[in-house]
Amino acid sequence: MASPYVRIFDTSLRDGEQAPGASMTSAEKLEVARALARLGVDVIEAGFPAASPDDLAAVQAISAEIGQAAIEGRPQSEPPIICGLARCTRNDIQAAWEGVKGARRPRIHTFLATSDIHLQHKLRMSRTEVVARATEMVAFARSLCPDVEFSPEDAGRSDPLFLYEVLAAVIQAGATTLNIPDTVGYTLPDEYGALIAGILAHTPGAGDVIISTHCHDDLGLAVANTVAGLRAGARQAEVTINGIGERAGNASLEEVVMALRTRGEKLGLQTGLDARQLCRVSKLVSRSTSYPVPPNKAIVGANAFAHESGIHQDGMIKNATTYEIMRPEDVGATQTTLVLGKHSGRNAFSKRLAELGYPLEGDALAKAFAEFKKLADRKKSVHDADLVALSSDERAPAPELWHLEALQVTCGTTGLPTATVRLRGPDGQTHVHAAVGTGPVDASYKAIGAVVQLPVTLLEFGISAVTEGIDALAEASVRVRHEGERSSHGHGADSDIVVAAAKAYIASLNHVLARSSHAPARHPQATGD
Repeated sequence: MASPYVRIFDTSLRDGEQAPGASMTSAEKLEVARALARLGVDVIEAGFPAASPDDLAAVQAISAEIGQAAIEGRPQSEPPIICGLARCTRNDIQAAWEGVKGARRPRIHTFLATSDIHLQHKLRMSRTEVVARATEMVAFARSLCPDVEFSPEDAGRSDPLFLYEVLAAVIQAGATTLNIPDTVGYTLPDEYGALIAGILAHTPGAGDVIISTHCHDDLGLAVANTVAGLRAGARQAEVTINGIGERAGNASLEEVVMALRTRGEKLGLQTGLDARQLCRVSKLVSRSTSYPVPPNKAIVGANAFAHESGIHQDGMIKNATTYEIMRPEDVGATQTTLVLGKHSGRNAFSKRLAELGYPLEGDALAKAFAEFKKLADRKKSVHDADLVALSSDERAPAPELWHLEALQVTCGTTGLPTATVRLRGPDGQTHVHAAVGTGPVDASYKAIGAVVQLPVTLLEFGISAVTEGIDALAEASVRVRHEGERSSHGHGADSDIVVAAAKAYIASLNHVLARSSHAPARHPQATGD
């Protein structure tokens, strides 16, 4: 009986990097490789060493560091296999060996097309020549490295009988893993599953090697095909983080892994990955390749655990399993998000208000909910500061106990960001203070805080353009909490975003002071600091 363990072969650094515009530097590749090792992938395809000197250097660096010892936090006790890709030529295979030989567990991965389309129009080789070339080059690779993977390119459109012949020959020549690529994303899940099953049934020696999947997403079926191949007996899945890769990309690592985990009882398969790191690694690869993750991307997208529909939100409040088949913390996401918008219902609206410290019931809730629906029709998303403003006791503006009379900031790439504020206090006196911060807004807030002397925790800060154009009016929203009390919000608008942010912060402090039982602190008049 075949083992239920599925090797995860990550090719983000090779096939993933071939996506247009996704190239990474050697330093970026090394950083991603470290993250993949900590994630627990079994094989890292570090690159195509013959492609360029930089690619060779990157593979060598990864082999020397990642391939030598298990990185702290890695689920497995031994380092991942480090793999280099090579065409079926001596020069490519030699370059691949030079790239991976520094690893404790090196692998050479070589490939040659087997479909009649590729033989006729690309290789211009006969079937007999393909068998001879594949056999010779696999044997050469095996003379250098004990672990050799062979891929019959475009296997999904190859004649199965010829495929069995090629694969049997390369097994005899020393191949230890047979990768079966659906190179152009053409097959359907039942076809790909049958292809894997046929190889296992009709290829001499197939039961003694690892069969691998490698599926592209041209028809959006890469993950489905991968799962079908694994169910048919494959025990290695070639995947990429975020599904990046040539054209429409590859099978997504995070989707395959979580499909096997979430449907474990049905599939009976498992991996050695620490799935709690998936979101973090996804963000790293997105940043390194400059490929954004779509919000609706499964598992790691911003909306993967977000709910706006009122029916869905009501179900989630009652029991999360009504609309979530996995927990966000299982993949490293922070939490489930109930996004309040025009589709949201009264239950989610009431629950969020209560969480913010503004529980409403009866007529007050009905009135606030009606106002919320009007606001939601005008905005795509309604933020916490908007909700607080809708609550009955926050609708009227707070008394202007503190007023911003002037603000001066200096910032840039040299020097320390500094802000000087001049505030008029509740005693009618003018107070001036200067402070240094990590940026102009931070410096402004520190200067204001030094004058007002009201300790608060900043819970939410947002800024947006109210109008269009470079001279747009900016609106800032701030939410703060003072010593365990319910949160208070403030809004501010100005053509200068730093001034808008300062106005919003002062407004939030005024809200706190307006309902606080203690009087504002008295300050000596200041002229500077």
